[in-house]
Amino acid sequence: MDKTASRRKRVMALAVAGLAVVSMTAGATSLALFTDTETVDATFTSGTIILDATKIDALNLSLGANWVPGDSVTGSVDVENDGTNELRYSLDTSSTDGSSPAGAAFYTALTVEVRTVDATTPLIKCDDFDGTVLQAVEFLGASNVMFGSVSPTVGTGDRTVAAGATDVLCIQVSLPTVTDETFQGATSVATFTFNAEQTANN
Repeated sequence: MDKTASRRKRVMALAVAGLAVVSMTAGATSLALFTDTETVDATFTSGTIILDATKIDALNLSLGANWVPGDSVTGSVDVENDGTNELRYSLDTSSTDGSSPAGAAFYTALTVEVRTVDATTPLIKCDDFDGTVLQAVEFLGASNVMFGSVSPTVGTGDRTVAAGATDVLCIQVSLPTVTDETFQGATSVATFTFNAEQTANN
C-alpha cells in the first residue's frame, strides 16, 4: 500500500471518530436540558330536556262509554320540566277510528278546546275552565295542532317552562248537541302528544 492511500485511510478514520465524539457530545447536551410538562382536565356535561311522563300520563279524558250529544269531559295535565334546562313545548293530537259505523269516524264529531289553568280557582284545577284560551273549540279530526310547532324552532303558541317548573293545561273534549244519529255506537281513540325542545341556542 502506498503512503498516499495509507494517509487517506488515517484521515477518514479520524473524521469518523470526530463525528462520533460530536454526536455523543450533542446527545449528552440534549439529555442535560431541564424540562417541565403540565396538564389540565376539562369536564363537559350536557343538560337535559325531560317532560315528566307520569304527570302527563295522569291526564284523564275518559268519560266512559255511552256518550250522548251534550256530554263533555275536562281534564287537567301538569306539564312538568324535570330536566336541567328551560324548554318550550307544543301540543298536537292524532285520532284513530275504533268501532264506528262505516263512514262515521267518531273523532269527526268530537270537539276539543285547550286553556291555561283556571283564572278563578287555579288551585282547583280546571273546574271552572275559564283560563286563557290556547286552542279555541274545533273538531278533533284525524290530526290537529293544538298550539305551537313540532319543528325544533320557535313556533306560534309554544309554551315555555323553566327547569323544575310546571305548566298546567285544561283540556275539554265535547260531543256537541247537534251530533246526528250517524254516530251512535261509535268509538275513537285520540292521542295527545307533547313535543318539547331546548330554548337555549334555538
